[in-house]
Amino acid sequence: MTVSSMLSLYHIDDLLNALIDHSLTSVMITKAESDTPIVYVNDAFTDLTGYQPDEVIGKSPKLLQGPDTDQTVLDRLRDDLAAGRTFEGQAVNYRNDCSSFDMFWRVFPLKDDDGKPVYFVALQENATH
Repeated sequence: MTVSSMLSLYHIDDLLNALIDHSLTSVMITKAESDTPIVYVNDAFTDLTGYQPDEVIGKSPKLLQGPDTDQTVLDRLRDDLAAGRTFEGQAVNYRNDCSSFDMFWRVFPLKDDDGKPVYFVALQENATH
């Protein structure tokens, strides 16, 4: 089956939802507000962090940070997103059980018709080997 034939069988929203929900890559979506509350995480996020969706929805992604999280990486994240750029970086984050792991992530803005960020999408992978 080709992608074109799949698109004729499924509504694009349903297809995209299935791709995100079943991705092997952790996906976290936050509102583009000052405290960036989490509005969505997929199963891969739970597998990576140990946090269930109901434990993180409405909270700040800062809950993944801890004593070994590099503030310079977080500053670069903030600066890139404020400038409308995609961020890529690696830092120590923490699971629900307080164990640390190296995380590589890419964060990009989803913008409205006026070009204003409405959401931030974070794609996250375990970089610990």
